[in-house]
Amino acid sequence: MAAAPVWSVDPRTGKQREQVAVEATAQEVDATVRAAHAARASLADRAVRAAFLRTAAEQLEAAKDGLVETADAETALGPVRLTGELARTCFQLRAFADIVDEGAFLDVIINHPDDTATPPIPDLRRYKVPLGVVAVYSASNFPFAFSVAGGDTASALAAGCPVVVKAHPDHPALSELVAKVLRRAAAAHGVPEGAVGLVHGFEAGVELVKHPLVAAAGFTGSVRGGRALFDAAAARPTPIPFHGELGSLNPVVVTEAAAAERAEAIGAGLAGSMTLGVGQFCVKPGLVLAPNGAAGDQLLKSLTDAVSNTDAGVLLDHRMRDNFLAGVAERAQLPDVESPVTPGAGGEHTVSAGFLTVSADKLAEEGAYDLLLEECFGPVTVVARYGDEAEVRAVLSRLPGNLTATVHLSSEEAAGAGRGAELLAELTPLAGRVLVNGWPTGVAVAPAQHHGGPYPATTSTSTSVGGTAIERWMRPVVYQGAPEALLPPELRDDNPLGLPRRLDGRLER
Repeated sequence: MAAAPVWSVDPRTGKQREQVAVEATAQEVDATVRAAHAARASLADRAVRAAFLRTAAEQLEAAKDGLVETADAETALGPVRLTGELARTCFQLRAFADIVDEGAFLDVIINHPDDTATPPIPDLRRYKVPLGVVAVYSASNFPFAFSVAGGDTASALAAGCPVVVKAHPDHPALSELVAKVLRRAAAAHGVPEGAVGLVHGFEAGVELVKHPLVAAAGFTGSVRGGRALFDAAAARPTPIPFHGELGSLNPVVVTEAAAAERAEAIGAGLAGSMTLGVGQFCVKPGLVLAPNGAAGDQLLKSLTDAVSNTDAGVLLDHRMRDNFLAGVAERAQLPDVESPVTPGAGGEHTVSAGFLTVSADKLAEEGAYDLLLEECFGPVTVVARYGDEAEVRAVLSRLPGNLTATVHLSSEEAAGAGRGAELLAELTPLAGRVLVNGWPTGVAVAPAQHHGGPYPATTSTSTSVGGTAIERWMRPVVYQGAPEALLPPELRDDNPLGLPRRLDGRLER
């Protein structure tokens, strides 16, 4: 693996700003992983982990101005968006610290011996332990929340797992700065800096997922890149869990009654959702099933007006811009596909938002129109006009797995009349989050959140957002007949750590 320089690039001009690092060699990847592996014992104490996460949040906030400035220079996402994303990242770190303090994530279950049971029950004590070193692959579109200090890193550290992050090439300078902040926070609590490793380069990412001391991986990115790493993780002599978020169309169904009730509001809401962040959200609505007729026409007029008034924006890099322009051009060239607002180049370095329309019956059978059922990253959506409920069902039956699925219902349908419940049942198999009368952009960091879905949305059934994301990096182990003196404190009868647990079938808090 030949080392190559890593440059920070300005997406507004496409010009290199500064050399940040060099791509890691196989030997450097090995050394970084081994340093992380050696740091495992320092993360064994839950109090240390929680304090580390809180200090990381404090120090990221203290460095906010410089971090946001660097992030904006590398992503063009703007100070307002990036300041909010950094705040979300710090909230997430503190939320996982609270989870570590509470201890319920350890899932402690104790069964005392019971000779009267059939068959007899021996002394069984179960809880969860960290897997080991976690490889984290940063996302392009969330340089804070899904990157070096993002959800995969926060949840892995909370579980007691060191991390090695593969920096995204779109924000290498920011990655270096954030890694330094995390290492300072680690050192403040006696945790070796190696607990947070960072490597650059495509080949380094491949070496990382293959390393025998890497125990699991988290990825956010493209279907092509994620599938290649997923296959590599499965092909190892000892396969490892690979939790990948790969791609999502995020379908929306608008009922005829909903369009008749509030067409203008739905059209404006759709425009805001599909253009948010220049369409660079993994939960951007990419396919909308809207009715034919006057109500559907009014919805499209509202969408047209709102999208037409949206300023052109800069995508994260020129490769994404090229892919966006090629993708919308290929889709627009399909027979009977129309462009009420044509998406495309807004300038030398920008893109303009738009949308395409097609008859829903074109999507009901396999063929050339399958392209419209694939994600196109950027500010574009496809509106498929349907004539009856059968066409809606036919299109939904052809969709792959998604992160989200949304239905817009009328007031009466939301109250139980009509097909509301039936539509929810049809959407549930398609996605990990099903929305009613809302828009999928915006993923709340909350205990009940689920950010995942059937393949290709994700490669596992887990979530990368919310408290249960910690479960990805742990495995259960049971001790049978172990003497009290040999048990870890989490499993002792006197519960010295005060953990919530299930004791002989009864939940204790």
